[in-house]
Amino acid sequence: INQPPTEKGSLVTFKAMTVLFRNDQRKHRVNARALKNQINILLEHLDCQDSEVSILLVNDAKIRKLNSQYRKIDKATDVLSFPQGDDSELSFHLLGDVVVSAETAQRQAREHDLSFNEELVLLIIHGILHLLGLDHERSAKEARQMREKTYTLFDKIFPGRKPGGDCNY
Repeated sequence: INQPPTEKGSLVTFKAMTVLFRNDQRKHRVNARALKNQINILLEHLDCQDSEVSILLVNDAKIRKLNSQYRKIDKATDVLSFPQGDDSELSFHLLGDVVVSAETAQRQAREHDLSFNEELVLLIIHGILHLLGLDHERSAKEARQMREKTYTLFDKIFPGRKPGGDCNY
């Protein structure tokens, strides 16, 4: 991205791309600026230059509560996606919200042979792809397409790196 970001509080804007970021957990250190820059690169590669997405990092207790409330599954998970966009004539497209459990990301990072930041990006990619309408739970074909897209995007941020272990994203 040629244009440097402008930053006010937790809002970073590139062209018309907007990433709203909030870190509501305190257990794991996060380089918010680097993560927001990586998300902007993802949005650019997904051709979502006129989009807004919000990212929320939480602990296992909070994501468990959200998972129970919205999916009726009473357990912690790694990532949840909440699409918000509609096809109205807005100047930008509201993709939605992605909620990631930093605690689960830390555990999975070890299992996937990734750094904590790499695992966060992997989960955010997964969440954003859900916001764009992809769903690995609909069919094996769509799961394969989503996995291929995830790895392609992951390689844009971390060239030559690939999740290991039992990672099925």
